[in-house]
Amino acid sequence: MTQEMHLAAQSAKIINALKTGKAKQAEALCRDVLIENPSSPPFLRLLAHSLLRQGKGEAAEQQLRFALTITDDFPPLYEDLGSILAQKGDLEEALPLLERAARLDSSNAEVHKKIGQVLAAMGRGQEADTSFQDYFTRDKGKENIAIGLEHIRSGRLEEAEIAFKKALREAPDNVDAMRLLALSYRDQDKKLSDAEALLRRATDIAPDFLFAWLDLGGLLQSLMRADEAIKCFEAVLIHEADNADALAGLASAYGTANFPDKALDVYRKLISIRPEIAGYQMGFGHVLKTTGHMEESLTAYRRAIELRPDYGEVYWSMANLKIFKFRDTEIKAMEEQLATNEQLDVKSSVHMHFSLGKAYEDQKEFDKAWHHYHEGNLKQRPSVTFDPAQMNVMHKGLMDTFTADFLEEKKAVGDPSPDPIFIVGLPRSGSTLIEQILASHSQVEGTAELSDLGRIASSIGKYRVDKIHYPQSVLDLRDMDFKAYGQEYLEAVKPHRVEGKPFFTDKLPNNFAHIGLLSTILPNAKIIDARRHPLDSCLGAYKQLFAAGQNFTYDIFELGEYYQNYDSLMTYWHSVLPGKIYTAHYEHTVLNLEDQVRGLLDFCGLPFEENCLNFHENKRAVLTASSEQVRQPIYKGGLGKWREYESHLEDWKYSLEDILDRLPTTVKKAGLS
Repeated sequence: MTQEMHLAAQSAKIINALKTGKAKQAEALCRDVLIENPSSPPFLRLLAHSLLRQGKGEAAEQQLRFALTITDDFPPLYEDLGSILAQKGDLEEALPLLERAARLDSSNAEVHKKIGQVLAAMGRGQEADTSFQDYFTRDKGKENIAIGLEHIRSGRLEEAEIAFKKALREAPDNVDAMRLLALSYRDQDKKLSDAEALLRRATDIAPDFLFAWLDLGGLLQSLMRADEAIKCFEAVLIHEADNADALAGLASAYGTANFPDKALDVYRKLISIRPEIAGYQMGFGHVLKTTGHMEESLTAYRRAIELRPDYGEVYWSMANLKIFKFRDTEIKAMEEQLATNEQLDVKSSVHMHFSLGKAYEDQKEFDKAWHHYHEGNLKQRPSVTFDPAQMNVMHKGLMDTFTADFLEEKKAVGDPSPDPIFIVGLPRSGSTLIEQILASHSQVEGTAELSDLGRIASSIGKYRVDKIHYPQSVLDLRDMDFKAYGQEYLEAVKPHRVEGKPFFTDKLPNNFAHIGLLSTILPNAKIIDARRHPLDSCLGAYKQLFAAGQNFTYDIFELGEYYQNYDSLMTYWHSVLPGKIYTAHYEHTVLNLEDQVRGLLDFCGLPFEENCLNFHENKRAVLTASSEQVRQPIYKGGLGKWREYESHLEDWKYSLEDILDRLPTTVKKAGLS
């Protein structure tokens, strides 16, 4: 083998090691070659890449500087050093290096793009445009990409989509066009499966295309597929161990996947790298809250506010601790932001109104508290989509589909597993308390609010050409399909079952709509309906700013109507599934804990355990707004809260009159109705 062939083989080995995430091995191979060939520009460059992939940015920079003292006519060295300096913000030094790379290799389109990005960051827009034009003329398909990006900047997503499709017709393997088309789909909330397929193809073609991995991870995370998202963020970190976006995504995905300790470890590393980013401090605070580290959580939140005083979401995160009370200086700071900051965005304004509602409630200034809760809801409602008429049609469809006869016919066709315990109801009605009680039992694992049942429901008939979708499409399923859907659910939740216990909770309140489906695909699952006095339930929801979903809670009339629909549907489920649903009233739990605990455990077929009475001592992570409340002993302060706001609740008292009349006596007395 000639020396040239030997070096080519070594180069291929090093590149393969880098592609497969073995940066340390690549570094060792480079150093071996450089012993015999110390002045080889390609291997000096590969050594720098190996160091960079291990998170050794400074060492990589020094290596490239050294390489340029040996040779001054190898353009990739100038490009790589310029890129590193640009990422660090050293734009003045980066620009001439990139320009030198472009002069040495005028055909390199990518370096012209980098020059344009640096010039744009320096505020030299006209020169940047010229560089970008040089970039487009050198790379097929880039002009349409530029057109698409301009459409995105102007908010014309459909036109951007057309441009990116043209770019792909010109160059089918253009990974930039794939990624941007996927993002245009994502931002329009359509064709999400196509968006995923495009991003996966881009990462197949270019395994080191880090932006595509990041976007794929973000998309999967938004689709509640955290386990897959984790793999995407890890793929980025193989190439760049200190990539802040990948670390932030990984920490968030770990949190969603119910691995809070791993999330904490990642956040600690992220904060050590980028302590100045307020959003990272807030995310760190979220995970600390979830794991019960309240004081550390508050420290992280307050650090985020120091970094960004108008960060309304952080104030709401503090308020959402529930047992926390704001300092007077923090209340004053929020009031001043709302009164004087003309640049305050609507989102932060909403967060601050809800936070001030909590602050004034703690001070027992209930009219002021209501003013802020109401203002927050008024500003939030236009940003969410909720159609009461569509909800009515859906609920009627559920009752027309899951009739008593149909449920009787299908009662034994699903998967027979008794493992799941579903806790349903309305938000802020005590479901987290029920979950914490059950999760304190030695045979029950508390997971999270799992979206899998709703995802399965919406998939049934999704692609039918006759447009007959769920729930009507259920009528055409074969018996084997019901069992398959039950098995699909059990398979989907496996990643959340990490303790190996025989039973687990799935506490997604909105699953009450899917009780009919649930009883056919998992006939032996237990179903618990968590209830609270209707006025307390509605008030609790109206005072809560939800991270996502629950769009019916931001309008007084819509919230009252939703409660009526919920009550009507639950009454129907009880009538067609007698004995299949346990109703757990919050008031009963608070006033007679042991009696409620025994009733719950009997219903679930579990022996009584004292630990369930001491649920507040359970150290498990809790991912909902009640996380701190369920770590406290049972208290009666949550009963009859609606009386504090009674003068503002006439609409609910009128619309829910019939339901209020039918309440059990103990609930009426506890709620003082």
